Amino acid sequence: MITLAIESSCDESAIAVFKEGEGIIGEWVHTQIALHQVYGGVVPGLAAREHLTNFGPLLQGALRECPEMRQANRVAVTYGPGLAPCLALGIGMAKAISIAWEIPVLGVNHLRGHAFSPFLPIYQQDPKKFKQVFESLLPHLGLIVSGGNTLLFKINTDSSINLLAQTVDDAAGEALDKGAKLLGMPYPGGPLVEQQALKGNKKAYRFPRAFPDASDMKFSFSGLKTSLRYKLESMNQDEIKNSMADICACYQDAVIGQLLTKTKQGLNQETFKSLGISGGVSNNKELRNTFLKLAESHDIPLCLAEPKHTGDNASMVAFAAHIDPAGLNHTGLNLSFAPSLPLA
Repeated sequence: MITLAIESSCDESAIAVFKEGEGIIGEWVHTQIALHQVYGGVVPGLAAREHLTNFGPLLQGALRECPEMRQANRVAVTYGPGLAPCLALGIGMAKAISIAWEIPVLGVNHLRGHAFSPFLPIYQQDPKKFKQVFESLLPHLGLIVSGGNTLLFKINTDSSINLLAQTVDDAAGEALDKGAKLLGMPYPGGPLVEQQALKGNKKAYRFPRAFPDASDMKFSFSGLKTSLRYKLESMNQDEIKNSMADICACYQDAVIGQLLTKTKQGLNQETFKSLGISGGVSNNKELRNTFLKLAESHDIPLCLAEPKHTGDNASMVAFAAHIDPAGLNHTGLNLSFAPSLPLA
């Protein structure tokens, strides 16, 4: 079984090919970060136009590099959540391929792609033993941390998913980017905050961490951003410049601290066989190290997606089509986009 996958939920035009028994045999992506940087964030209409411009050449190049793609048995495409015009472009392309190649089109939940992405390296390492290893890692506690989502969830022994906690306002990545903007950094600012934080003292300032109690299984980061704004308003420009590293270290620590607290509370609810983090923010080294220590303290493995598969990518879409059949949308050519599609 060969699956051609398409991802276009935001500002990445991506294609990947998954071959059962081998794994990902090809992947291609066109990023738009530089284009949107001048606006301080993703502009949906502009992102959709870029998808329209880039997907044709991207597919042609992929076919040249990976002729086996033409033997695909199905095409899987992200149908939500995401930006409506961007999702529509990817779905339209998938339907065109479905008709031209006479293969079925399947809808994949972007969030479920993230949820299962930490298991892709395990499949790539040994496809024949994957099923046995995967089953040994369930039930699994996972955390999706990205610019648009912060979700704590459980993958059960039957591979079904239960949502345990989610943000009630900003996502963790959004909080880091907005904090960076307040500090005068360009978009996307999260990685720049991380760079500054390496040089800072994370005990220099105290920023709030919402919902500390286990009875409140939810995340919130909007108050953290407001707290940073008030702190900056109380300082002059020289003070901010001289304290930049400390401010970033403390702000980042508040974000990671809240993620850590809720994940600890989730781990205490029952016995889990593995822990995982995914989404673009999971590339943050401090977050990875913190969660590695947490996993070690519970004597369970930490499952991580490869850095290139933490952001929006088609490889996780292709893999989800393989590992998560229950999560697929089988409406075929009637498939429509779902901008607010939930994880479960």
